[in-house]
Amino acid sequence: MSDARDLPAGEFSAWMKAVQLAIRGEGESDVPCGSCTACCTASQFIHIGPDETDTLAHIPASLLFPAPRLPRGHVLMGYDARGHCPMLIDGKCSIYAHRPRTCRTYDCRVFPAAGIESDDDKGLIAEQANRWSFSYQSQDDDRTQHDAVRASALYLREHREAHPEGNVPATATQLAVAAIEAHGVFIGRDEPTGRTKVVAPEPEAVRVVLSRRT
Repeated sequence: MSDARDLPAGEFSAWMKAVQLAIRGEGESDVPCGSCTACCTASQFIHIGPDETDTLAHIPASLLFPAPRLPRGHVLMGYDARGHCPMLIDGKCSIYAHRPRTCRTYDCRVFPAAGIESDDDKGLIAEQANRWSFSYQSQDDDRTQHDAVRASALYLREHREAHPEGNVPATATQLAVAAIEAHGVFIGRDEPTGRTKVVAPEPEAVRVVLSRRT
């Protein structure tokens, strides 16, 4: 893979609406993966909730184990000796129509959106994520929104106290998702021009938004 940003990630504001629905569990991510299987081959544990009965019916029980620090019934699916998802067969997901919610909502475009790197050990996801290039319907508002997500990610990384106790992001994915959810308080309006701009919000405003996530 090349480091050049040669993959169209879509129009930014449209993508933001879709990814926010996915984060809230009201939709699925529609990632133009093509032949890429980076997230399936990056030694990732896949969480499966007890309500995902259809998914659980299509995965051998021997591949699942209890998820640490989560209530009974929550499980994880591991990976094989190569770091590949055991459901990946001949380069394709063998249970795609029944795949876990984690897979349905995962979108590596959250990393370039938030301006942070993936923390996968092999760097496969980071390499793919670095290729995405967003387009902007509005050069002012859309770019401001993108800048606000990045400002949000930077703030949340540097201010761990802003997160509710017990809900501090432990991974780059969690940080990117939190930045997307909190980005709105980083957007203001320039009174003379009426254009949107990135602002430094009051710490309490950030804490209020993050508290709604728990």
